[in-house]
Amino acid sequence: MNKYLWILDAGHGINTKGKRSPVWKDGSQLFEWEFNRAIVERIASKCNQLGIHHHILVPEDNDVPLSERCNRANQLKSKLPKIVVSVHGNAAGVEQANGYEVWTSPGKTKSDQVATVFYNQIKKLTDLKMRRDNSDGDPDKESRFYILIHTKMPCILTENGFFTNEKECRLMLSDDYQNLIAEAHVQAMLIYDQTKTL
Repeated sequence: MNKYLWILDAGHGINTKGKRSPVWKDGSQLFEWEFNRAIVERIASKCNQLGIHHHILVPEDNDVPLSERCNRANQLKSKLPKIVVSVHGNAAGVEQANGYEVWTSPGKTKSDQVATVFYNQIKKLTDLKMRRDNSDGDPDKESRFYILIHTKMPCILTENGFFTNEKECRLMLSDDYQNLIAEAHVQAMLIYDQTKTL
C-alpha cells in the first residue's frame, strides 16, 4: 500500500536561458527542459502501471516561476504525506565535470533519508559517477535552492548527469538512459513507500 503522494517537478521550462548543451560535432544538442520532462513523463508512466500515487507539478512546457511551483506543491490537497522530487540535468563550465547528485536543504531534515534511498538506487542501476562532497559521509549534497527551502514537505532535487559533458550528454539523449534514470527514481519511490516513515 502506497503511503505517500510523490510530487514530480520537471525543473526549468522552454524559455529558461542557457539550459542546453553545446551543439556536438554530429549536430546533436540537449535542451534541459525536454530532458527533465521526458524523465518525469517516464516516471509518471511507470507509476501508473504500478499504482504509485503521484502528481506532475508542472504539466506545462513553458516556464513556471519557482514561487508558483512551490505554491502548487504546498497547496495541493492530499490525504497522504507529500514528497517532492525535482528532476534536473546538470551543467558546468568545464567539460570534465560529470556524475550524479542528490540535493537537499541544509541541516538534518526528513529529506535526508529520502535522498539516501534515491542516491543508492541511481548508484545501483547506472554507471554514473556519484558526486559526494560531504565530510559526514551522507550521500546527499546541501543547498538553499529555492524549491528545497520553500516547500513545506520533504523535497529532494536530482541532477541526472552533466549535459556539458559530451559522453554524459549522449547518454542523456538516449531512450535507454532516460528509461534507466526513470526506473531508478521509481524503484526508490517503491522502496521508500514500503520501508520508510517520515
